[in-house]
Parts: sequence; C-alpha cells; structure tokens
Amino acid sequence: AFLEAVVKAEDKRFYYHPGFDPLALAKAFVGGLVGQRLRGASTITMQVAELLDNPQGAARPRRGFVQKIRQIGKAFALELKWRKRSILETYINLVHYRGELQGLSAASHGLFDKAPKGLTRPESAVMAALIRAPNAPVQKVRDRACRLLQILGTPEECGFLTPEHLSYVEEGYRIRPFMRMAPHVAKRLAAIPQLSGGLIRSTLDRQVQWVALHSLQKQITAMQSQNMNDGAVVVIENATGNVLAYVGNVGASSKATYVDAAVAQRQAGSTLKPLIFAKVIDERILTAASVLEDSPLAISVTTGLYRPANFDKAFREMVTVRTSLAASLNIPAVRALELLGVENFVQTLADLGFTGLERADFYGPSLALGSADVRLLELANAYRTLANNGLWSPLRFSPDVASDQTSRKVFSPEAAYIIKDILADRQARASTFGLENTLSTRFWTAVKTGTSKDMRDNWTVGFSEKYTVGVWAGNFSGAAMWNVSGVQGAAPVWQEVMNYLHRRETSDPQPPPAGLVRSKVNFVHNGETREEWFLSGTEPAVALIESASDVRSRISYPLDQSVIAVDPDIPKRNHKLFIQIVAPKSDQNLYLNGQRLGRAQAYLQWTPAAGKHVLELRDSKGVVLDRVAFEVRGRTFSTASP
Repeated sequence: AFLEAVVKAEDKRFYYHPGFDPLALAKAFVGGLVGQRLRGASTITMQVAELLDNPQGAARPRRGFVQKIRQIGKAFALELKWRKRSILETYINLVHYRGELQGLSAASHGLFDKAPKGLTRPESAVMAALIRAPNAPVQKVRDRACRLLQILGTPEECGFLTPEHLSYVEEGYRIRPFMRMAPHVAKRLAAIPQLSGGLIRSTLDRQVQWVALHSLQKQITAMQSQNMNDGAVVVIENATGNVLAYVGNVGASSKATYVDAAVAQRQAGSTLKPLIFAKVIDERILTAASVLEDSPLAISVTTGLYRPANFDKAFREMVTVRTSLAASLNIPAVRALELLGVENFVQTLADLGFTGLERADFYGPSLALGSADVRLLELANAYRTLANNGLWSPLRFSPDVASDQTSRKVFSPEAAYIIKDILADRQARASTFGLENTLSTRFWTAVKTGTSKDMRDNWTVGFSEKYTVGVWAGNFSGAAMWNVSGVQGAAPVWQEVMNYLHRRETSDPQPPPAGLVRSKVNFVHNGETREEWFLSGTEPAVALIESASDVRSRISYPLDQSVIAVDPDIPKRNHKLFIQIVAPKSDQNLYLNGQRLGRAQAYLQWTPAAGKHVLELRDSKGVVLDRVAFEVRGRTFSTASP
C-alpha cells in the first residue's frame, strides 16, 4: 500500500521512464515560460541521485538549467545500473518524512508506533503526503492524503484519518523508542485457527497499551532498589470484556522477556477477600454491618495449628464486615471463610473462571488470605464480575472471534453492589491505608490490594464505572521483595493507568438495585451510628452488638482434639503450655480434668502432664461455657498445677 501511494504521489510514470520524465519536463518548461514556479519535473530517480550526493538533506541553492541537466544525467546513469525496485527502496529509506524522522522505518515507528509492514492504506497515504512537505500543518497533510486516496480509488478510507489518529503526526518531532508493545497478545491471536491467513485485529487500544507499559516500566525502575523487577498490567472494558491493554512483562529490560506474567500463577494474597465477603453476604450469612472478632485465632489443621495474624500484627477486638474488608484485616476474613465453607468458596472461584484450582482440603482456612495460585487475567475478570453486578462473562482479545461461552450469574446484583460500596469507601479503609494514598482517585473507583507471603507478590485490582485494571508486581524468580506492600508496589501503576483512562471522562457509582435497603445501625460497642446497606430482610431491628462483653467467652488454645508433643531436651523449668481464653470474665474459672485450675484470664501458664485431658471454662454457677479435649505426649512432669 505504501509503495503504491509513493509512486502515485511522486512519480506516476516511475516504472516506464529512463530516469527522467520527458512529459513532466515539457510541462515544467511551458509553465516556466508563462511565469509559473518550476516544480513537478523531478522523478524519484532524480531525487535519489541527489539524496546519494547529499544523504543528510542539507539545504542547497536553487538549481538552474545547468544543474537540472546534470541531475538528469546522473538519474539516467543510475537507471542503467540499478533496478527500479532498488531505486525505490533507496528513495523511501533516505527521504525525510517529519521532523527528525528520516527513512521509512523510523517514520513508521515514530508516527504510528508500528513496523512499515503494518501500515494501512490511509496511513500510507499520510506518509506519502509528508514527503513533499514534511513539516506541513496536520490539516494540510490530511487534505493531501485524502486526495491521494481518491487517486488510489479508495476515497472512503479518508474517514479513518481522525484527529486522534493524526495526533501522532502532529507529535512527530520526537522519536519514540522502538519496542514490541504487545508480543504476548500477538502470540495468543496468531494461535487462533480462525484468524490465520489474513489481517488479525485485536481489541487492544494502542494508547492505553502504551500508557500501561510505560507506567509499569517507570515503577519497576523506581522500585528495583527494593528488589522489585517484574510486573504485568491488564485493562478490561467492563461492558464488552474487550482487553484494552495487556502487558505481560516490562519488555526489553526484563530478564525473562518471554514470560507472560498476566497468565502466570502467583499467590493471591488479600485479593480474594472481596469474593469471600460477596458470597457470605449473598448467602445471607453476614451483612456489611455484622461484627466479627479480630482476636487471636488458632485453627487445627492436618499439619498442626494455623494461626493467622493481621499485617500490622495488631488486634482490633470487634470490627464490622465493612471495616474488615476495606482495611484488609486477615483474621475476620478467615472467620468469614469458616462460616462460608472452603469447599463452597472453591466452587465460587471456579464459577468466576479461575483455572488450576486444587481441591478444597488442599487449602484449608489459609485460602482466605490467598494461599491459592491465581492468574492476573482471571483475577481482573473476577473483579469485573463485581463491576458488572455479579454477572461473569469471558474476555475478548479480537473482535473477529465469537465467544462460545455464555455469561453466568455468580453473585446477586445486591451483594455485588455492597462489595463495590465497601471497596470504594476511603473512610472504612483509612485505619490501614489512610485517607490519601495511591488507591485514591478523583473519580469513583473500587479497589483492593494484596501482598502474598514474604512479600513475593504485589497486587492491585480495581474498577471504575467503565474499566477494570489489574496490576501484579514481584519477581519471576520468586524472590521476595524488600518491604514492598501492594500500596507501594502495584498501586501506583494502577492509579496512573486509571487516571489516564478517565482523563476526559468521569466515573460515577451505579444506582443501588431494588433489592437493597439502607438502614441506620447503632454500634454500642464503639459508640458509632451510621447507615448501612442490607439485602432486603437482613436489616437488623436493633444494634448488632451491645458491647464487647457480649462476645462469647471461649477457650482459643489448646484446640479441641489437638495433640501436644513435649521436647525432652527442654529443661523442666521451661515446660509451660499457655492456655488462652477469649473474652474472659472475672467470675469465670478454668477446670482441668474436673479440678479447678484457676481464675479465667487471657493467658494462663500450665506445666504439661502426659495423658489425655479435658479443659473446661465454667461460670460462677458451675455451668460449662466451653470444653476442649487434648492429649500431651512425651516425657513430662506429673504436676497439674498452674
């Protein structure tokens, strides 16, 4: 397309003349006699002869008749030695197109961010129009390109030359670095049988792809001192599922340029928490105002005890679901998963399109904190499901491929709305993240971060009214980052991409579904009164928790049916077992094997004795409030005193 456009624009009889065009020279001569400016007589071969003498294009004095004859002679000699194809190739590689862009390859990459073989017919017409007047105003370039398209027989293609398209021409004075912008998507599309053998179209937006890639590269460079070297970004249009940007890694600077981090399995961290709470709210197990215990927790699993802790190692005693999710507290999330059931949640993840999942018993309660390996692309689409009111649908990489999968409802619109409202609540997450941070935008967004064990993975996934953006940062090698959380690592990229997407448009929250009720709730335990969203029929008539003292007193350690082994190498004086009680009262007592062990308190030391034991927590009337059975094995000391 480009070669045809150049010949039509510069030398219509190029393939037929011997280096000079007698007809064009005659017209120019007649025009000169009547006072017109001499122009149009130079053939492509004549221009090549001049470019070979002056390849840098330095200014030359205006040629007279003698200089013109010499140029014709050089062109004729060139035609005797070179083929037409070689002359044309030399021409397009030496001529200036715009600003400092000399040669077809530099101009194609600089003006349109693509290799010359990817130039469309309208783009080729623009390039050919620039040869005669490289620095002409954009509107004149467009007019010339449109006239050329008319000559080529495709005037309708002038409609493709929009102001946004031609903005690249207007900015052509700076040379963009060459890079493969989306190699992983190209490989994905090339593998689709129905797309082979012709032009392959993708859903990617070139400008969004550029911003996502540039933002990721900039952030990785800034964080390399903290051992963050790799990352990935995906941008999805909520309504259509079109993938607008797909950055599998940072490109040429990556140590593994062929690795596609957008589909690599990495630990999810806290990014699964919104999906857990969406399900427990949907099944009416909890509400956004339900109060959960944020206190020490130990759960018996096949490998021993699982004892989750919050990121800051602190406990907040009583917290609502809203605060638990927005502030990303770990222990309340584990308690919520226990209420939902791990098997139930694994099925929910499968419904959301997650692949490569293990059986439920493989994860246990740690699934609440992201022990599952997930892919960024699937995780972003799961969040898009929340943005689309609980309706999941597959993603699209090409408009020419029809999806064979239908959409499915995973969450109710009401539950999805409540989760969106929580993830957009700056005040609710302020206790962990503060009011102003890289999760804050000037328009409505709902967002969640995640950090896996030992800071090996950083995640930030969130959505606006129209777009979902997911970012992963870490190391392909699996090495841990150094003191990098999701807010520091992935979130700055998320914010920059989201701000670009909304540079000319706003984002507003969707109206609440009809099945929601907004009700005022009094939280006496912390003196707070606020309105909260509820699924119709789940709104409380009175305060949920009157005070912290209403929490059920129970034995949190040792766990029921646990086996405790004593190390024989530990001296006798150091053999101590710490019995833990949640919310102990002053009138309560502990009994071991029917004998009073002491007054109930948060922590009580006991020297272990071999054998099977029953520990009971009783009130002042002797009523058993909680009971656990456990066994001590190994060389012990036969005292049962605290």
